[in-house]
Amino acid sequence: MSDDPLLPQPVARALAGYRALRDAHGVCWGEPPLTYVVQAWTTVFLDNRYDFWGAGLRQLAERHPEVPQDQLEDLLGGVDADRVVRDALGGDVVDNLAALRLAPEGVTLEAVTQVVLDDQPFRTSLLLDSSRDEPVTVVVDGTAYEVPPRGARVVAAGGSVTADGRPVDLAPLCRRAAPAAVRVRAGFPCRWSVTGANGQGWYPEGAPRKVDALRRPYFHGDDLVLAVPAEPLTVAVARGMEYSSAEIVIAPEAGAETLVELPPERLYDAAARGWYGGDLHVHLNWMGEEPAAPELAAAAQHGEDLHVLNLVAGNVASERVYDLEALAHWAGEDLPWSDDRHLARIGVEYRSDLVGHLTAFGLREPPQRCHAGFQGTADRPPNAVACEELRTLGGVIGYGHPFHTAFGEDDPPGVVLGRGRNCSAREIVADAALGLVDALDVLNHSSITGTAAVYRRLIGAGNRIAVTAGTDAVLSFCRRGTASSPPGWERVYANVAGPLTAESYAEAILLGRTFATTGPWLELSVNGHGPGDTLDLAPGQRAEIVLTSVGPEVERLEIRTAEGVLAQGPPGRLTATLVADEPTYVVAVATGPPHPRTLHRSGVHAHTSPVYVNVAGSPVAREADVRWCLAWLDRLEELVRESGTFETEEQLGEHLEVYERARKVYRGRLA
Repeated sequence: MSDDPLLPQPVARALAGYRALRDAHGVCWGEPPLTYVVQAWTTVFLDNRYDFWGAGLRQLAERHPEVPQDQLEDLLGGVDADRVVRDALGGDVVDNLAALRLAPEGVTLEAVTQVVLDDQPFRTSLLLDSSRDEPVTVVVDGTAYEVPPRGARVVAAGGSVTADGRPVDLAPLCRRAAPAAVRVRAGFPCRWSVTGANGQGWYPEGAPRKVDALRRPYFHGDDLVLAVPAEPLTVAVARGMEYSSAEIVIAPEAGAETLVELPPERLYDAAARGWYGGDLHVHLNWMGEEPAAPELAAAAQHGEDLHVLNLVAGNVASERVYDLEALAHWAGEDLPWSDDRHLARIGVEYRSDLVGHLTAFGLREPPQRCHAGFQGTADRPPNAVACEELRTLGGVIGYGHPFHTAFGEDDPPGVVLGRGRNCSAREIVADAALGLVDALDVLNHSSITGTAAVYRRLIGAGNRIAVTAGTDAVLSFCRRGTASSPPGWERVYANVAGPLTAESYAEAILLGRTFATTGPWLELSVNGHGPGDTLDLAPGQRAEIVLTSVGPEVERLEIRTAEGVLAQGPPGRLTATLVADEPTYVVAVATGPPHPRTLHRSGVHAHTSPVYVNVAGSPVAREADVRWCLAWLDRLEELVRESGTFETEEQLGEHLEVYERARKVYRGRLA
């Protein structure tokens, strides 16, 4: 018997292994408790309304009063995660976590009551929250749990709960409803959301119960039937950023099927203009509630009309590299659900939690290494070595989720680099100078404005790297903010010459013919030249700049050069004149407040790659930006000496040699 093309035997075996890990260890699949592993578990219950970091740091400050405040973050992997969830919620109750309050005066159960069809079984997570000064034992479904004084435990519940020797009335957890059916149809694959009055989502059988960063339940497909309660429901449909959304309220009848035909309307058609939008950083599996098969990625790509999907294999906190089997099976091939308008490939996220995470698109075969420096091993080799290997394998290389804190345009490098170990794109300044990296995910799930500020310093210092986008969506997560949002909620659009192929899309990125966006269409022209082009001007010569945008969410447009903002204005169309007095670049930026079409917590963003402007034959190498990059390398060397793990001086020297080579490049630009 031949393999299922969407689930070949090596991938099926790996998927079965992930399910076994989930069943044995829960959401984190047995990964070592690094900070982001612990946070991943808590954020199943804590959406973006609740502060994991604040609750965790307060707990650590109580436990370790001798540790300076700025070093507490290094200890977050050791927090009492159950208590962090309780403290961050601050008394709130969320739909997937009921709360049993164990107060000195008695026991109460609080819950967002869930609807259950007929006599189907119901289970939920239950927070055992004690305000008592002594331990208390609670028996849940026959298992005894001891809750420490003023402590918390999160357990699974559904059958029976006993506290203080008496049964707890579980009626608040759910109510029964008569079943009905709804068929949703648009005529092409879409993203659907079917919700009840309490916000509860309803899904087709077998679909993971996914929720996006705005807490909206969703699933993908077309002509799907789902069991629902016979009561009013809201049905909404969307299809990525090139379409509008639509919704309707229905009242299904018990025992009957209600047909909802609701196609979304197009806002713009990028492919018709030769532009194809991609998400270069998506994980199939990387911990989570529901291990994901390739079929789920296919449904998401077509349901979002995402032209290019780059699934990446990657480790979490140990040696295990998730989806490495899929990479070995499909490297260098279009994934089976690709067609002339939708291209899917599998690449890698190369991860160093000291100097940054790289993604590679278009690999011909798996690399020899996929990570460095985990579980106390040496931080070697530097990312530059990984870049060289990935490039020999055909990869287009970029830094993902580059920076995680807000900082200003003029902040010194030390503010950006921070301290200790983290996955910020710290080596980008060296790798860009050495021509080892092709792109930067200016649009990402973290700090877009901070990343954009670093990006403009890099291109102002004479580096040629493209703007790209990677959401870091994880298909195996169901409730984790933007990680459980659909792939392609941010995209890099590349102007492709000819048909869409992995090679033509990669070439467009390498040429810098890109812009990245959370939704708006952005088009930049400088004397008729677009992003990635070089315009040669004589001193004093003028260039006319035209910027246009499409999309209801834009509030402000900016035209920027190496000197800063040249022009700004409302959405639609913005023009400016550039007088060539020194080499520069021109980029366009669009911003706006939070919007239903935008899943980034900070609002609307779009950013183009540059049109490079040479003057008298000289390219841009702005002195202030070059010196900023040199200062970055000096602070990076200090940081690696302080926080790196090395067995020998030679291993440290591998990093320092990369930085010294980059310094020579920047000093040459000053000359």
